[in-house]
Amino acid sequence: MKVKLASSYGFCFGVKRAIKIAEEYENSATMGPLIHNQNEIDRLKNNYNVGLYENLTDVKPDDTVIIRTHGIPKNDLKELKQKTKKVINATCPFVTTPQQIVKKMSEENYSILIFGDEHHPEVKGVKSYGKDKDDVHAILSKEDLVNINFKYDKIATVAQTTRKKEMYLEIVNELILKNKEVRVFNTICDATFENQDAARELSKEVDIMVIIGGKNSSNTKQLHSICLENCEDSYLIENVQEIESKWFNNKKLCGITAGASTPDWIIQQVVDNIEKI
Repeated sequence: MKVKLASSYGFCFGVKRAIKIAEEYENSATMGPLIHNQNEIDRLKNNYNVGLYENLTDVKPDDTVIIRTHGIPKNDLKELKQKTKKVINATCPFVTTPQQIVKKMSEENYSILIFGDEHHPEVKGVKSYGKDKDDVHAILSKEDLVNINFKYDKIATVAQTTRKKEMYLEIVNELILKNKEVRVFNTICDATFENQDAARELSKEVDIMVIIGGKNSSNTKQLHSICLENCEDSYLIENVQEIESKWFNNKKLCGITAGASTPDWIIQQVVDNIEKI
């Protein structure tokens, strides 16, 4: 089986930075999963004894705690710093940006709209920086706007870093038609753009696409969705064990891309396996 990798794929700047931080702080723990890739989290645990806290109540005064790449809610950060003085912030700078935008614009009496999944840790963190929690809204499509009652006639909008820019434009256009003032901040990460565009182009020329990444990763699911638009035989896997040889029957060229939290060692395992089929 011939394999072709997307022109842009895998670890983004924020993830590389967070993993480097975790490797530098052996015997530490992360507040929530550092990234959305269980295999890499297991590697950090096995090689560097980096643990995982899901609840603030588990943190002890002498712990070194690393904040996940997606960030945490503002009040959780405050409480964490009260529990231990050893807090290392590995929040991606591209996630910190919308947090600060929401803080500033809400203080200037703008209603806040976030294009993103309100259940995602990144969006939860961004929402927490709004002055009025009842006037910070998260939606996934322009159709969701009908359910939103804004407090002000001035709207400021940001996007979850891994969302599709085309869908964000649809929401922005709808807002502009119905509101007097709309401030638009493009907070979708450039690396997300590049990976999505590369996946889109590759999916047009191959018989089968394999997308490697966490099943709970927003950016990986977006890549899978984009590939399906052009290649119906597109499969999302987390590791080499999930590959099924029957997928490749009567196929000649396999395209491969990977999410921003997928390490090179997993990608290489998948490539080696598929080339042998």
